[in-house]
Amino acid sequence: MIVEHQILENVLLLKPNIYKDERGYFFESFRESIFKKNGYNVKFVQDNEALSRQSGIIRGLHYQLKNPQGKLVNVVAGAITDVIVDIRKGSPDFGKSIIINLDSATHNMVYIPEGYAHGYLVLKENTIVQYKCTNYYDPSSEYGIKWNDEDLNISWGIPDPIVSDKDEKLPKLKDQTNLPIY
Repeated sequence: MIVEHQILENVLLLKPNIYKDERGYFFESFRESIFKKNGYNVKFVQDNEALSRQSGIIRGLHYQLKNPQGKLVNVVAGAITDVIVDIRKGSPDFGKSIIINLDSATHNMVYIPEGYAHGYLVLKENTIVQYKCTNYYDPSSEYGIKWNDEDLNISWGIPDPIVSDKDEKLPKLKDQTNLPIY
């Protein structure tokens, strides 16, 4: 597996070795020793899966404060534009974001550490996203940032996405009072 450190601190792009033959393919989607070799001592406690039936759906930008979650994101079917935003107060990269395209053809994955907001745009119908989490989902600890916050200047590449009512009501980063500390 190739591990590429990204410009945001501790964010990783992981490119698995895929073994293909006439029957299909095989790859390792997680190996603890690769994380440890790169200085990450992660323990995943929950796996999640989301199906998006339509393209043009934006999910996010979400995070947990009291029980923060690191995430290893993988696209099982379809494709997404994954967005990661540094929301750690005091971080030199506060408010900066990166965009990484993930799809089921390459099986590339992204590791998003605790302290970052995460969201994605669905690019294909019937896209399935799986992600491993370092902490359990805790609705009392869940927060978010508005997907189209002008200060973040995220280029989603779509004029009229499908966004949940909950996500539409999220505050802008400058108005969010519940943020992790760097």
